Amino acid sequence: MTGVLRRAPWWSWSLLILLLIWLGGLIAFAADIPDHLEDQTTHTDAIVVLTGGSGRLETGLTLLRQGIGDKLFVSGVYRGVDVSELLRLLRQQPDRLECCIALGHSADNTFGNAVETAQWMEREGFHSLRLVTGNYHMRRSLSEFRNALPYAVIVPHPVFPDAVKNDQWWMWPGTAHLILSEYSKFLLGLVRHWAETQGSMM
Repeated sequence: MTGVLRRAPWWSWSLLILLLIWLGGLIAFAADIPDHLEDQTTHTDAIVVLTGGSGRLETGLTLLRQGIGDKLFVSGVYRGVDVSELLRLLRQQPDRLECCIALGHSADNTFGNAVETAQWMEREGFHSLRLVTGNYHMRRSLSEFRNALPYAVIVPHPVFPDAVKNDQWWMWPGTAHLILSEYSKFLLGLVRHWAETQGSMM
């Protein structure tokens, strides 16, 4: 057995090392998924909601109603949906909140959410935001938003979907697939950020 290991080609050892690094990163990524809300009170210029998950819009509207932020920006809204329709769908009273909500229609992924939000923040002259998205999606979102908005103060505000099981996540196929997908996209985002940095230095 020892002789077989010694005769193994160098690239097999390299693959094994890369696999162990990838697995260690996955474990760390999963462990970093928030399981509670750390900051509930810090006021920010904006509340930013990323569409695509349950409870996010309702949370954003509640935060706006509580005065936690001055304005709500919803990124990644389907084209054709306006503020009045959004509020009607969520069964809110439009006369009170409509003036303080803006919708972004151009984003169709997390990278697009960050770019779209950065453009809106610049137009508004805002420098801080509370980011509302699913807890499993938060680390990747923060990575993209900090890259797009390096000057901004970003307060994470995770939402906790019932379908996502943090405890022993590897035992739940749906959650395991979700975390693996998020981790893979997170790594691709880091590679893209690195490539962008190298390109700007040339």
